[in-house]
Amino acid sequence: MSQSELVVFLLPSILSLLLLFILMQRKQTRFNLPPGNMGWPFLGETFGYLKPYSATSIGQFMEEHISRYGKIYRSSLFGEPTIVSADAGLNRFILQNEGRLFECSYPKSIGGILGKWSMLVLVGDMHRDMRVISLNFLSHARLRTHLMKEVESQTLLVLSSWKENCTFSAQDEAKKFTFNLMAKHIMSLDPGKPETEQLKKEYVTFMKGVVSAPLNLPGTPYRKALKSRSIILKFIEQKMEGRIAKMKGGVENLEDDDLLGWVLKHSNLSTEQILDLILSLLFAGHETSSVSIALAIYFLQACPGSIQQLKEEHIQISRAKKLAGETELNWDDYRKMEFTQCVISETLRLGNVVRFLHRKALKDVRYKGYDIPCGWKVLPVISAVHLDSTLFDQPQHFNPWRWQQCNNARGDSASSSAATTSSNYFMPFGGGPRLCAGSELAKLEMAVFIHHLVLNFHWELADSDQAFAFPFVDFPKGLPIRVKHHPHTSSTVGLLQRRIVNLCGSRFDDIPADIREQIDQWDAPG
Repeated sequence: MSQSELVVFLLPSILSLLLLFILMQRKQTRFNLPPGNMGWPFLGETFGYLKPYSATSIGQFMEEHISRYGKIYRSSLFGEPTIVSADAGLNRFILQNEGRLFECSYPKSIGGILGKWSMLVLVGDMHRDMRVISLNFLSHARLRTHLMKEVESQTLLVLSSWKENCTFSAQDEAKKFTFNLMAKHIMSLDPGKPETEQLKKEYVTFMKGVVSAPLNLPGTPYRKALKSRSIILKFIEQKMEGRIAKMKGGVENLEDDDLLGWVLKHSNLSTEQILDLILSLLFAGHETSSVSIALAIYFLQACPGSIQQLKEEHIQISRAKKLAGETELNWDDYRKMEFTQCVISETLRLGNVVRFLHRKALKDVRYKGYDIPCGWKVLPVISAVHLDSTLFDQPQHFNPWRWQQCNNARGDSASSSAATTSSNYFMPFGGGPRLCAGSELAKLEMAVFIHHLVLNFHWELADSDQAFAFPFVDFPKGLPIRVKHHPHTSSTVGLLQRRIVNLCGSRFDDIPADIREQIDQWDAPG
């Protein structure tokens, strides 16, 4: 085809797109839109918005736009006209009016890879029903009676493999911990077993596609992820079929206590819905929690005062357990981890694992004199609020004690207003009807991991690294750290073999060989 023929062939499409763009621009004049820049036709400003930047900042793009247009501005992102909000009040307003004025609206590529029944993309009654299932399974009662023990067992399995003066990726270790926990919690898969390791391998490929450009072309991460998704779903479906056969045969099985067994017994979901639910919970429960733990490891190594106060808190808990003749953590121990909760809150505020949310206006909305037209995409940027100097003093400084001040200020009328304002706009797990169903589990995982980490290890960065937003948060080098064991304490090390066996409910010989070897080294004299 010659160049002239190509021009003639493409001209009608180009003219149609230009006409659509002009009509859209004219329609905008009917509204009092926030100031902003729509960028290039069709491309908008998406590339600038998604350019990587330090995770403890809002990035140059946001800084420049807020400086020029204010905390509420218009743009064109992800192929749609968009209202971007770095305004704490508007963000809260958006999340509290989910289903009335706004609804979840992620790019189609997300639904294509996570599944149309994924909780992340569902709206309305179906999302509510899926969320109820998740909340029932992640209830406080279940956290206390089932999940706490499992969280501790998986923590000990990972930490017991850390060798003296060895260098490794803290991010990978955090991902190993959260994957093993979710695989056990969701489908009763044991860590180290061939089927678990194969599932993990496919899941890693799947995750690379989720966070990549949605190019469904041969050889791209997205295409490979779609293939891995099919393998993962087939694996889950085989597990389902085995469970259903046992249920029909009247066979009682301890595996029925996991999420898959619970859903099969207590819901009327179709096979496709169950598959997407399991996959989306594996994704949500693994990725965000692992990044949060890696961020805590990163922030703490640069804040010795925090580590010292954590040690004092957890040594006190450990000594009390020794006097009581107990070894396993329980819910009362967890409630005593007050400064640990401050560290968790500060990690989530500064690290911002979830940086922004995708919403769409269901009707014309007016806020602070600005119009948000029906059908427009709305991006509440959570990180911009968490790093707002008008809400948080020195927002880019890791300061867990700010949360102690907030807690203390609630009883002080002179300070309570500022404390309430900050806490009201702290939304690491979203808010409103779509508040993360696994938020309490995520905080429990972080607290238990930190408990055993600070009691048994000193760590330092083995190479310079920092968290970047791509916009998903990641450490480019994997956060390489070097660890040293603390002198043996009665909290864990001397009883490690027995505790892992008790917590895992298996014989010592059933524990992976590399972990058994390291436990033996820990327990060796001297």
